[in-house]
Amino acid sequence: MSYPQMAPMGGGRQPVLILNPSAKRDSGRRAQLSNINAGKAIASIVRSTLGPKAMLKMLLDPMGGIVLTNDGHAILREIDVTHPGAKTMMELSRSQDEEVGDGTTSVMILAGEMLSAAEPLLDPSRKIHPTKIVAGYMKALEDINKFLPEIAENIDPNDQDQLLRTVRASIDTKFANRWGSMISELALKAAQVVKIDRPGSQPEIDLKRYAKVEKIPGGDLSMCRVLDGVMLNKDVTNGRMRRFIRNPRIVLLDCTLEYKKGESETSVEVTKEADWAALLRQEEEEVQKICDHILAVKPDLVITEKGVSDLAQHFLMKQNVSVVRRVKKTDNNRIARICGATIATRAEELTEAHVGTGCGTFKVQKVGDEWYTFLVDCKEPKACSVVLRGGSKDVLNEIERNLQDAFCVARNILIDPRLLPGGGAAEMALAARLNEQSKL
Repeated sequence: MSYPQMAPMGGGRQPVLILNPSAKRDSGRRAQLSNINAGKAIASIVRSTLGPKAMLKMLLDPMGGIVLTNDGHAILREIDVTHPGAKTMMELSRSQDEEVGDGTTSVMILAGEMLSAAEPLLDPSRKIHPTKIVAGYMKALEDINKFLPEIAENIDPNDQDQLLRTVRASIDTKFANRWGSMISELALKAAQVVKIDRPGSQPEIDLKRYAKVEKIPGGDLSMCRVLDGVMLNKDVTNGRMRRFIRNPRIVLLDCTLEYKKGESETSVEVTKEADWAALLRQEEEEVQKICDHILAVKPDLVITEKGVSDLAQHFLMKQNVSVVRRVKKTDNNRIARICGATIATRAEELTEAHVGTGCGTFKVQKVGDEWYTFLVDCKEPKACSVVLRGGSKDVLNEIERNLQDAFCVARNILIDPRLLPGGGAAEMALAARLNEQSKL
């Protein structure tokens, strides 16, 4: 523990504290060893979750829920650490999870071993400055990036069996491996549905925005599937509206279907009954105008992100139009992608070009205790929903984590169809090559 730093003051005035008096400040070899030990401690936490004999960790999250997983990033995310070196290691795990999806545990263990290898080099008797050690690691990284493409094997992105084996190789060490290739098949199908080919460049595969996972407790895991369309936890606004439509004409809105209220507080004094009736009639006429603009494009289904008044429901239901309200923005974007509709911000702007006709079937079904809206059988769905069924919420949460990893692997292999040898073979080849390079 060192004393707090103080700025010198003249004239007998009190010194100004720059650091918190209770702050702990380490420097030199003591700080280096502290960072190395913190990194090794973090690596040791996830070490037992690596490989085919991986053990599941049972954790309590801050809300009191149970997390049952062997995913390195999911485990570290639930751990509260204060050491800056340990936090840096956890950021490394987060970056790996976002960029690659798999290998978070391997990255943490490799980083811990690299810190262990650097520890004897920091011995004062060897007189090696830390920046030289870092420069050596950076040089090794350059050589690795040159060597890896040489040992990579190209695979055929159109060969379904080869792609499936690749995805399974990263998922079979996880909790979902007991259900065979189910998770790998779901992830690969979802990635191929969302994939948009770009001539002369890499394909666009945005699984984060356009592949949504819906978890429904109950049923069996064999009931999991990828829909060729979108599923929403919504019902139509009125029970008398149609719940099944073939080849619906879909209108998507980002506006409210209600009488517009003033933004500031407004007071109206009514002295006669006729004036009150006139006010109600004016509100009804305004809502009728909005509905007339919508009905002019002859829709079968209207989906809006905002509210729908009882009056608007009445006018639309009279024309046999079904309505779904308060849909999330992300869900509305996915619906637009599957049916070819354009989201309108005002009902007055609607034209035939805004109407989506790419959806084959609209249906509302009760699954378990809740109603779900299905927009499926689409002609060219470029978005999808993955339905997961399972016996408990904890199992579904872990299956979803495994599925997210499989998503990333499937996306990466479709974007860059090259594969490195597994089982530590690539690492041993790199070690041999780096040994050769060190002797030059």
